[in-house]
Amino acid sequence: MKTIKTLLAIILLVATGSGLTAQTTAKQPATKTESIKVLGNCDMCKTRIEKAAKTDGVKSASWDSKTKLLTLNYDPSKTSIDAVEKNVAAVGHDTEKYKAEDKVYNALPGCCKYDRDGNSEAAAHTHTH
Repeated sequence: MKTIKTLLAIILLVATGSGLTAQTTAKQPATKTESIKVLGNCDMCKTRIEKAAKTDGVKSASWDSKTKLLTLNYDPSKTSIDAVEKNVAAVGHDTEKYKAEDKVYNALPGCCKYDRDGNSEAAAHTHTH
């Protein structure tokens, strides 16, 4: 009788453990990693761009001042590249699809004012995903 109880306890533990593993795996959303071009210059730009990009569904956002690329790791069921680009443009930084309003761009600190005219061609192109 003791052997049967022990065996049942082991089976129950194994079955419970398997169920938890399956639940944990199933709850993890699929994430995507993509990069978009965002115009800016300095560390202040970096802070502003990354803060604007980190909306609901964005797990990480990292902007490189040399390459002008914002790399995002996000959950596509919660947000989109388009939504992130709109948020970034709203704080004064042109993206490939959206140009910041002149009023917002003009309010940026002097060191953050990037060359908009020289990069207008890049802003006019759309990106592919």
